[in-house]
Amino acid sequence: MMQGLVKGPASRRLSRSRWAGLAALAAIGVAGLAAPAQAQTLASLPTEAGARVQGDAKPIAAWVTFCQTYAAECALDRGEPARISLTPATWATIVSVNRRVNKAVEPMTDQDHLHVADRWDLAEDGIGDCEDFQLLKRHMLAEAGLPRRAMRMTVVIDEKGEGHAVLTLITDRGDLVLDNKTNAILPWHKTGYVFIKRESQDAVAWVSLGGVTSPVTTANR
Repeated sequence: MMQGLVKGPASRRLSRSRWAGLAALAAIGVAGLAAPAQAQTLASLPTEAGARVQGDAKPIAAWVTFCQTYAAECALDRGEPARISLTPATWATIVSVNRRVNKAVEPMTDQDHLHVADRWDLAEDGIGDCEDFQLLKRHMLAEAGLPRRAMRMTVVIDEKGEGHAVLTLITDRGDLVLDNKTNAILPWHKTGYVFIKRESQDAVAWVSLGGVTSPVTTANR
């Protein structure tokens, strides 16, 4: 399922071992898409308002580099739906991908793993930190047919007061958050995080969600 991921002249050439790792994660994540959603059910989700966008925001520097390398992962199609319509099948897919990526990827900071402060990628070697988990989830969900435009990378301040990345799914039941710290998929305002900014739905850019302090990196596990 990962074949054809990296395209165009700006794409990075990945080693055979890194491609093998990414392919293995894809197989783990996509093979079980039809699996039941286990404890958390679609019926248990309330219908709530999403986070309010409050103007433009400066993107994370590592995201800019990521988009130069993985252009297809940042491409925006305004013809796609701006919201995900949650059906039992779609919900089962979301829960399955979230759980499987959380289980498959070994958490490690970029500093410990790559000796750099912050780098965004798709955890091709099976190791990653917070944003790498979420980018891989989005890739798999997009491969499964969900609109990328409705799945936005989001920067928050977590319970430790540190920069952290989650994936916001903009749905007809409100904004739901996929996180590598938990398998629970929560409405955005029930995560306990301060929401700073996220990718725009209208351009390859970022928008503010009202949080005051913006982290320079999203470098924790």
